[in-house]
Amino acid sequence: MKGFVTNIEQDSLTNEFFRRVLYTDERVQVVVMALQPGEDIGAEVHQLDQFIRVEAGSGTAVLDGVEHAITAGFAVVVPAGVMHNIINGADAPMKLYTLYAPPNHKDGTVHKTKADAEAAEQHSA
Repeated sequence: MKGFVTNIEQDSLTNEFFRRVLYTDERVQVVVMALQPGEDIGAEVHQLDQFIRVEAGSGTAVLDGVEHAITAGFAVVVPAGVMHNIINGADAPMKLYTLYAPPNHKDGTVHKTKADAEAAEQHSA
């Protein structure tokens, strides 16, 4: 299929997995994520651009060491080369979606937990 149409808010809010890739083409990727209470994405730097939108929950976005409080409705733009992390500071899961340009994960990737994602990254390194 060329293109992608979905209710991204519903997809984000109903997602229970740490990471689930919904769509990938050669230039962009759509991913939903659920961070458990106290969980973070993990400090990382990409050589690509990333957009993150929080649909539920609250916490902190850290961009090159600068902390920003975020809640549902907030967007975070992460240019290539910026050290970043998203931290769930609430007592409930943080639900979000992210766009990578170009794609960052293998199409169809599903990581049920952060531990699954970290294990997969170890195998691909």
